[in-house]
Amino acid sequence: MRPALAAWLVLSLLWGTGAQGMCGDAPATPSHSVPAPQLSPEERLSPHMPESLRCDACHAIAFQIEEQLRKAEDKVGKKALKESDYLEVLERSCSQDWESYGVLELDGEKRLSGPGLPRQQPLSVMVSGGPWPSRLSKLCHGYVGERGEAQIYGAHRRGAAALRQLLCHGDKGPCAGRKDRPDPAKALQNEL
Repeated sequence: MRPALAAWLVLSLLWGTGAQGMCGDAPATPSHSVPAPQLSPEERLSPHMPESLRCDACHAIAFQIEEQLRKAEDKVGKKALKESDYLEVLERSCSQDWESYGVLELDGEKRLSGPGLPRQQPLSVMVSGGPWPSRLSKLCHGYVGERGEAQIYGAHRRGAAALRQLLCHGDKGPCAGRKDRPDPAKALQNEL
Protein backbone atom coordinates (compact mmCIF):
# COMPACT_ATOMS: atom_id res chain seq x y z
CA MET A 1 0.00 0.00 0.00
CA ARG A 2 2.85 2.39 0.81
CA PRO A 3 4.39 2.27 -2.69
CA ALA A 4 0.97 3.06 -4.19
CA LEU A 5 0.50 6.02 -1.82
CA ALA A 6 4.00 7.32 -2.60
CA ALA A 7 3.36 7.00 -6.34
CA TRP A 8 0.03 8.79 -6.01
CA LEU A 9 1.68 11.62 -4.03
CA VAL A 10 4.47 12.05 -6.60
CA LEU A 11 2.02 12.00 -9.51
CA SER A 12 -0.33 14.46 -7.81
CA LEU A 13 2.54 16.87 -7.20
CA LEU A 14 3.63 16.60 -10.82
CA TRP A 15 0.09 17.22 -12.07
CA GLY A 16 -0.35 20.23 -9.81
CA THR A 17 -3.11 19.00 -7.54
CA GLY A 18 -0.68 18.89 -4.64
CA ALA A 19 -1.20 17.42 -1.22
CA GLN A 20 -2.52 20.67 0.25
CA GLY A 21 -5.88 20.24 -1.50
CA MET A 22 -6.17 16.82 0.06
CA CYS A 23 -5.31 17.97 3.58
CA GLY A 24 -8.31 20.19 4.06
CA ASP A 25 -6.77 23.48 2.94
CA ALA A 26 -9.07 25.85 1.15
CA PRO A 27 -8.51 25.95 -2.60
CA ALA A 28 -6.50 28.89 -3.81
CA THR A 29 -8.63 31.94 -4.58
CA PRO A 30 -8.10 33.71 -7.86
CA SER A 31 -5.99 36.82 -7.49
CA HIS A 32 -6.91 40.21 -8.85
CA SER A 33 -4.48 42.81 -10.05
CA VAL A 34 -5.42 46.45 -9.69
CA PRO A 35 -2.88 48.98 -10.91
CA ALA A 36 -2.17 52.21 -9.08
CA PRO A 37 -3.28 55.35 -10.90
CA GLN A 38 -0.73 56.73 -13.32
CA LEU A 39 -0.10 60.30 -12.20
CA SER A 40 1.11 63.01 -14.53
CA PRO A 41 4.09 65.17 -13.52
CA GLU A 42 1.64 67.93 -12.49
CA GLU A 43 -0.32 65.51 -10.31
CA ARG A 44 2.86 64.20 -8.68
CA LEU A 45 4.94 67.35 -8.28
CA SER A 46 2.87 70.53 -8.39
CA PRO A 47 2.10 72.20 -5.05
CA HIS A 48 -1.38 73.07 -6.42
CA MET A 49 -4.43 70.85 -6.71
CA PRO A 50 -4.86 69.75 -10.35
CA GLU A 51 -7.83 71.44 -12.02
CA SER A 52 -9.49 68.08 -12.73
CA LEU A 53 -9.64 67.27 -8.99
CA ARG A 54 -10.68 70.66 -7.60
CA CYS A 55 -14.39 69.88 -7.51
CA ASP A 56 -13.76 66.67 -5.52
CA ALA A 57 -11.36 68.57 -3.26
CA CYS A 58 -13.96 71.26 -2.61
CA HIS A 59 -16.54 68.66 -1.59
CA ALA A 60 -14.01 67.06 0.78
CA ILE A 61 -13.21 70.45 2.31
CA ALA A 62 -16.89 71.36 2.70
CA PHE A 63 -17.50 68.00 4.38
CA GLN A 64 -14.62 68.48 6.84
CA ILE A 65 -15.67 72.05 7.69
CA GLU A 66 -19.27 70.92 8.18
CA GLU A 67 -18.20 68.04 10.43
CA GLN A 68 -15.92 70.18 12.61
CA LEU A 69 -18.51 72.95 13.01
CA ARG A 70 -21.25 70.42 13.79
CA LYS A 71 -19.10 68.79 16.49
CA ALA A 72 -18.30 72.18 18.03
CA GLU A 73 -22.02 73.11 18.08
CA ASP A 74 -22.92 69.76 19.64
CA LYS A 75 -20.60 70.59 22.53
CA VAL A 76 -22.54 73.81 23.26
CA GLY A 77 -25.99 72.27 22.85
CA LYS A 78 -26.45 72.99 19.12
CA LYS A 79 -26.44 76.73 19.77
CA ALA A 80 -24.69 79.12 17.42
CA LEU A 81 -20.99 79.43 18.13
CA LYS A 82 -19.35 82.68 19.16
CA GLU A 83 -17.19 84.27 16.49
CA SER A 84 -13.97 83.36 18.29
CA ASP A 85 -15.12 79.72 18.48
CA TYR A 86 -16.02 79.30 14.82
CA LEU A 87 -12.80 81.08 13.78
CA GLU A 88 -10.85 78.52 15.80
CA VAL A 89 -12.85 75.61 14.35
CA LEU A 90 -12.30 76.80 10.78
CA GLU A 91 -8.56 77.15 11.38
CA ARG A 92 -8.45 73.67 12.90
CA SER A 93 -10.48 72.27 9.98
CA CYS A 94 -8.04 73.59 7.40
CA SER A 95 -4.92 72.73 9.41
CA GLN A 96 -5.79 69.06 10.00
CA ASP A 97 -3.53 66.41 8.48
CA TRP A 98 -5.82 65.38 5.54
CA GLU A 99 -4.01 62.01 5.40
CA SER A 100 -7.22 60.05 4.76
CA TYR A 101 -7.54 61.55 1.28
CA GLY A 102 -5.86 60.44 -1.90
CA VAL A 103 -6.39 59.93 -5.59
CA LEU A 104 -7.57 56.83 -7.41
CA GLU A 105 -8.47 56.02 -10.98
CA LEU A 106 -11.92 54.85 -12.05
CA ASP A 107 -12.70 54.07 -15.66
CA GLY A 108 -9.66 56.05 -16.77
CA GLU A 109 -10.65 59.14 -14.74
CA LYS A 110 -8.74 60.24 -11.67
CA ARG A 111 -10.87 61.09 -8.63
CA LEU A 112 -10.16 62.26 -5.13
CA SER A 113 -11.30 59.77 -2.51
CA GLY A 114 -11.81 59.95 1.23
CA PRO A 115 -14.35 60.90 3.91
CA GLY A 116 -17.33 62.87 2.63
CA LEU A 117 -16.83 61.83 -0.97
CA PRO A 118 -18.95 59.14 -2.62
CA ARG A 119 -17.60 55.67 -2.07
CA GLN A 120 -15.68 54.37 -5.05
CA GLN A 121 -15.52 50.83 -6.41
CA PRO A 122 -14.19 48.24 -3.94
CA LEU A 123 -11.16 47.19 -6.00
CA SER A 124 -9.12 50.30 -6.55
CA VAL A 125 -5.75 51.56 -5.45
CA MET A 126 -5.66 54.94 -3.76
CA VAL A 127 -2.49 57.00 -3.73
CA SER A 128 -2.52 59.06 -0.55
CA GLY A 129 0.00 61.11 1.36
CA GLY A 130 2.58 62.93 -0.71
CA PRO A 131 1.29 66.27 -1.98
CA TRP A 132 -2.45 65.61 -1.40
CA PRO A 133 -2.72 66.68 2.28
CA SER A 134 -0.89 69.98 1.75
CA ARG A 135 -2.92 70.69 -1.38
CA LEU A 136 -6.18 70.19 0.51
CA SER A 137 -5.01 72.33 3.43
CA LYS A 138 -3.91 75.11 1.08
CA LEU A 139 -7.23 75.04 -0.80
CA CYS A 140 -9.19 75.04 2.46
CA HIS A 141 -7.33 78.11 3.76
CA GLY A 142 -7.92 79.75 0.36
CA TYR A 143 -11.67 79.16 0.51
CA VAL A 144 -11.87 80.55 4.04
CA GLY A 145 -9.83 83.59 3.00
CA GLU A 146 -11.89 84.24 -0.15
CA ARG A 147 -15.35 83.72 1.33
CA GLY A 148 -14.68 84.84 4.88
CA GLU A 149 -15.29 82.99 8.10
CA ALA A 150 -18.63 84.69 8.85
CA GLN A 151 -20.06 83.83 5.42
CA ILE A 152 -18.88 80.21 5.69
CA TYR A 153 -20.35 79.85 9.18
CA GLY A 154 -23.63 81.41 8.02
CA ALA A 155 -23.83 78.90 5.16
CA HIS A 156 -23.12 76.06 7.60
CA ARG A 157 -26.00 77.25 9.80
CA ARG A 158 -28.33 76.99 6.76
CA GLY A 159 -27.19 73.39 6.11
CA ALA A 160 -24.55 71.28 4.40
CA ALA A 161 -26.03 71.91 0.95
CA ALA A 162 -25.74 75.69 1.46
CA LEU A 163 -22.09 75.33 2.47
CA ARG A 164 -21.30 73.16 -0.59
CA GLN A 165 -23.13 75.66 -2.79
CA LEU A 166 -21.15 78.57 -1.36
CA LEU A 167 -17.75 76.90 -1.63
CA CYS A 168 -18.08 74.64 -4.66
CA HIS A 169 -20.98 75.51 -6.95
CA GLY A 170 -21.16 79.29 -7.08
CA ASP A 171 -20.21 81.25 -10.20
CA LYS A 172 -16.50 80.97 -9.44
CA GLY A 173 -16.61 77.64 -7.63
CA PRO A 174 -14.54 74.69 -8.87
CA CYS A 175 -17.71 72.71 -9.62
CA ALA A 176 -19.47 75.53 -11.51
CA GLY A 177 -20.92 74.19 -14.72
CA ARG A 178 -20.36 70.56 -13.70
CA LYS A 179 -23.01 68.04 -12.88
CA ASP A 180 -23.29 67.93 -9.09
CA ARG A 181 -21.90 64.82 -7.47
CA PRO A 182 -24.15 62.63 -5.33
CA ASP A 183 -24.88 63.91 -1.85
CA PRO A 184 -21.91 62.88 0.32
CA ALA A 185 -24.20 62.20 3.29
CA LYS A 186 -26.05 59.57 1.24
CA ALA A 187 -22.78 58.11 0.03
CA LEU A 188 -21.58 57.77 3.62
CA GLN A 189 -24.80 56.03 4.66
CA ASN A 190 -24.08 53.36 2.06
CA GLU A 191 -20.70 52.71 3.66
CA LEU A 192 -22.12 52.05 7.12
